[in-house]
Amino acid sequence: MGQGEPRTGGQVLVDQLALQGVERVFCVPGESYLAALDALHDTPQIDLTVCRQEGGAAMMADAHAKLTGKPGVCFVTRGPGATNAASGVHVAFQDSTPMVLLIGQVGRPMRDREAFQEIDFRRMYGELAKWVAQVDDPARLPEYLSRAFHTAQQGRPGPVVLALPEDVLSERVETPDAGPVRPAVGRPGAAEMAELRDRLSRAERPLAILGGGGWSADAKTDFEAFAQANDLPVACAFRCQDYFDNRHPCYAGDVGLGVNPALARRVREADLLLVVGARMGEATTGGYALIDVPTPKQTLVHVHPGAEELGRVYQPALAIQAATGAFAAAARALAPLNAPPYTGVREAARQDYLDWTAPPVAKASTGTVDMAQAIADLRERLPDDAVICNGAGNYAAWLHRYYRYRSYRSQLAPTSGSMGYGVPAAVAAKLAAPDRPVIAFAGDGCFQMTGQELGTAMQYGAGIVVIVVNNSSYATIRMHQERQYPHRVTGTDLRNPDFAALARAYGAHGELVSDQASFAPAVERALNAGGPALIEVRTDLEQISPAKTIAELRAGR
Repeated sequence: MGQGEPRTGGQVLVDQLALQGVERVFCVPGESYLAALDALHDTPQIDLTVCRQEGGAAMMADAHAKLTGKPGVCFVTRGPGATNAASGVHVAFQDSTPMVLLIGQVGRPMRDREAFQEIDFRRMYGELAKWVAQVDDPARLPEYLSRAFHTAQQGRPGPVVLALPEDVLSERVETPDAGPVRPAVGRPGAAEMAELRDRLSRAERPLAILGGGGWSADAKTDFEAFAQANDLPVACAFRCQDYFDNRHPCYAGDVGLGVNPALARRVREADLLLVVGARMGEATTGGYALIDVPTPKQTLVHVHPGAEELGRVYQPALAIQAATGAFAAAARALAPLNAPPYTGVREAARQDYLDWTAPPVAKASTGTVDMAQAIADLRERLPDDAVICNGAGNYAAWLHRYYRYRSYRSQLAPTSGSMGYGVPAAVAAKLAAPDRPVIAFAGDGCFQMTGQELGTAMQYGAGIVVIVVNNSSYATIRMHQERQYPHRVTGTDLRNPDFAALARAYGAHGELVSDQASFAPAVERALNAGGPALIEVRTDLEQISPAKTIAELRAGR
């Protein structure tokens, strides 16, 4: 580093990133932070990934953080660059993902004049981030970056936004560097763990629910050992299915959108809910209907790293403020129950899950792809460490129901329900873990939100496989439309391009699948393509979800 010598603010900034161990930065370049780009030119230990749109760049930073456990870093320019990036920051906020978004800003002399592309980012990002600040003194950049990395990782993880005036980055200054951040870790007390064990020993219908941020492969292993030692059924919150091996005899399924009715009933009738890491938001609680607000009928033990989340919606009988990894380790160390009073509960919960995820007899029309069978085939074909990414849309309901996630961070999906997440997440995942197979699922509408990031995959040789499920519709909205306003289709039809041809135009492998027999061979070819690949899968819109057809929705069934 150049500590003790005059440096541009941009160099000071980049030096702080290197000191924090940042290995990759995602960006769309802008003239407002040219000095930082210039500093990156002489910082080879940080790889710069240039994206096609700022929303995709911010989603890549989120996915990188999820996969690596380290804060994702994204650079964007002011105005439209920052507004585009907001979609990815919102994902990081609701998913509790550590991220640092760095925004080039108008120069200090131009502030508050509505200068070219000027926005007050404190106001814009005030409810989308844990902390938003503007650095007006280049000498304070080390201080601000240190705080940003502390804030992003401590307590409930989340995004931090720093606005960087153009002249702050170009000005030369002498200033000392900050040291690497070592985030504080909250740990459960011995009395709290003893009370948890006592409550578990008296439960007859217990259930654990895992979710939120701050997990790791070690935390997953520790909690699996705790669950097995105590014969405890375990569910995962919405799009956190990879926090617990889905093959494990204690795994009972996911509590999210399209939840197994048997699992929803189990949540509702539980006498002890051990919720670890999850906020217990709308998706996980069935619209706050599975658990009464504010005082649950179930005995609630809520473990969360952020004090502000404990009691925010639900009053817990036992609140434990602790990082998920520290709690999982402490739970594993507890003496197991010798003869739990809930004998047979785990076996019944597991059987409900196995029944729910068995592919049914195909409802799709002859000649189209049965997504349930396609996903079941895929789960047999892919190795344990394969990474599955997706955005939002009804296509994801088949994926969540029929795929079985085995290893930690084999699922990258936004709990915020953001469309367009799958492709950029897959690019980031493949760059971070080039030896792991990475599959992005997207609907035809979802893909067209960020499909241009296929160009980023081509530029950096990220050999992802994109599966575009095409039914020529915004199908989730069509489903709700048919339920509430049957036969009155408005605004949900899509006229789409030839997605396979579009992939080939980028230089990727592209092919079309329109029947079940062709799906598995197409996946095999895509995985062996030697670079990015896209499979367009044509499906029948009539089979609009795993549970209902359009005809059944119209009939009110």
